[in-house]
Amino acid sequence: MARKESVTIDRILDASFTMTREEGFRNITARKVAAKVGCSTQPIFRVYKNMEELWDAVYDKAVQYFQDYISLFPRTGKRPFSNLGLAYIAFAKEEKQLFELLFLSFENSKKSMYEILNGDNDNVMFEIALARGQGCINPEEMFDKMWIFIHGAACLALTDNFQLSGVETLAMLEKTYDSFANA
Repeated sequence: MARKESVTIDRILDASFTMTREEGFRNITARKVAAKVGCSTQPIFRVYKNMEELWDAVYDKAVQYFQDYISLFPRTGKRPFSNLGLAYIAFAKEEKQLFELLFLSFENSKKSMYEILNGDNDNVMFEIALARGQGCINPEEMFDKMWIFIHGAACLALTDNFQLSGVETLAMLEKTYDSFANA
């Protein structure tokens, strides 16, 4: 009877993803993953051709994790872009390593920031339609303005230089939207 494989592709990917969340993407090596899984490096290279293929799988899992995070984040704001911005900033605070991988590390990027943010649920397009429905004359331009502000706040959150609560952040985002709309 053949021995059952105990080191599966899922275990390797899950360990690599966990390590990325904890230590950062740049620290993922075959030896470190093997130690985390409790095996030699041989099973890793049995299921992945090379480390680049594993890194691509970790990246794809991080993108899906972010999209799930955004879709499950509570929608409490009334202004366009405020809920998306609040979720993005919260993600930067809570998932520093994943945020850096997805939105600040261009050497590993397979997708643009917009592609990740818009995702399969058309997050950005939903917000643009919401802005248009609330009378915004040029919602695409409004997105650009809001996104520069939101991304800046998220980068401050990433470096622990953004200390506002969720309620304060939402109020700031809504005031920012209003100021851009009335400019």
